[in-house]
Amino acid sequence: MSRVAVIGGGPAGLAAAEVVAGAGHAVDIYEAKPSLGRKFLMAGKSGLNLTHAEPMATLMPRYAKAEPALRPALQAFDNAAIAAWAEGLGQDLFTGTTGRVFPKVMKASPLLRAWLGRLADLGVKTHLRQRWTGWDAGRPVINDTAVTADATILACGGASWARLGADGAWADWIGIATMPFAPSNAALAVDWSDHMSRHLGTPIKGVAWRAGPYRSRGEAVLSAKGLEGGGIYTVSRGVREGARLTLDLLPDLSVDDVAARLSKPRGKASLANHLRKTLRLDPLKTALAQEWGRPLPAAPLQLARRLKKLTVTHAGVRPMDEAISTAGGVPFAALDDHLMVRARPGVFCAGEMLDWEAPTGGYLLTACFATGRWAGQGAVDYLAAAAL
Repeated sequence: MSRVAVIGGGPAGLAAAEVVAGAGHAVDIYEAKPSLGRKFLMAGKSGLNLTHAEPMATLMPRYAKAEPALRPALQAFDNAAIAAWAEGLGQDLFTGTTGRVFPKVMKASPLLRAWLGRLADLGVKTHLRQRWTGWDAGRPVINDTAVTADATILACGGASWARLGADGAWADWIGIATMPFAPSNAALAVDWSDHMSRHLGTPIKGVAWRAGPYRSRGEAVLSAKGLEGGGIYTVSRGVREGARLTLDLLPDLSVDDVAARLSKPRGKASLANHLRKTLRLDPLKTALAQEWGRPLPAAPLQLARRLKKLTVTHAGVRPMDEAISTAGGVPFAALDDHLMVRARPGVFCAGEMLDWEAPTGGYLLTACFATGRWAGQGAVDYLAAAAL
């Protein structure tokens, strides 16, 4: 029996531990926080979106330039496998109208409890408040003590939500060059004018957002700090990369359709009432048109163009520690096909510490599960080869 150290007790680390322990090896999980799966539990507070039910041919491009490197892991443990795995842990699932897959209880805690119970049955040992801080003669140093392990799997997370354990500090001591971290699925900072205060907390529905190649029909919410929610998270990468963010208040109508409706006689009606009657713009959309479109053109065609492509004035993405996830981390070029660090044989990386990003909607957890299991299988194969 070989001994494997798994550093990080989030979904990727737990997935790796399950594979390695299932192959008959002794596994020790080292977690810096007082409990396991803290970010996983936080994700479950709004409904645990485990994966997405769309065909894999559609799902894989969500990972953009990282798709080729992630493809083997995603194929080995795809969305159907994730659903079957969760059901095997006693979780009844359902698929929402958008294809997102959730446990029916809409919580993460029952699944995590069942998962930890399975790991305990496999003999996995958990060590809490144990922080990895580097290497000593190739051995991982945990709380200033070098730990002996035949293989090590790093699943330390990205650089967002530091209070939950993902602070990215490991980049200073992993011993290989990493890509700079950047916020992904992030909110935007907006300095609202006073007249928008009454709309704070209100969701923006039935609109389309665009920033560079990224487009979203999702909702966003006005907050005191700016804009947040799935609709904004999807396009935040384009904003981060320098693209202009635009808002289409009427995505189901063409410019000509909007202009035709605006050409109806206005009479003595105010502009707000005219927009409400002809376009059914609600007060929030009208307020956004005033916020970002003033002075609004009088000519119907010009006004239609403005309403269909408002330039969103903002101060960029919110701080990285507020982001749902991060880009950057360990580049795939530093890893072999089974996520082993080329410069450190026997050391594997998984989860959000790898340099990839994806939108919300189940894609983040899907890749964390898949890369965790893929790295775990890589460690199993590495140990088998070493025993020959």
